[in-house]
Amino acid sequence: QVQLVESGGGLVQPGGSLRLSCAASGNIFNINAMAWYRQALGNQRELVAVIGRDDSTNYADSVKGRFTISRDVAKNTVYLQMNSLKSKDTAVYYCNTNARVTGSFLYRTFWGQGTLVTVSS
Repeated sequence: QVQLVESGGGLVQPGGSLRLSCAASGNIFNINAMAWYRQALGNQRELVAVIGRDDSTNYADSVKGRFTISRDVAKNTVYLQMNSLKSKDTAVYYCNTNARVTGSFLYRTFWGQGTLVTVSS
């Protein structure tokens, strides 16, 4: 199995910045894409940003120009740098990866437990 542990969430004022981290561990053979999703209260979970193994990236329109996703392949870690935060960015942020565990030929999707980001004055 693959375990994803997020960190870096918290309370920040509008216009502020936060950096989320997500470290993958476990019986990992290979990791493809890593991504960040978020779910605000009463809303469905939505994709925020995704990064491929080739470092290609894609962002939700609502965060383009403000958020940056990056990864450290050697450490199986993905980051989300969030700048110019707005109140509407308040949500639980979840790390997601598509990975293959040792002994399996299949790629599966794994989720972290989530970290709360609150943007408020």
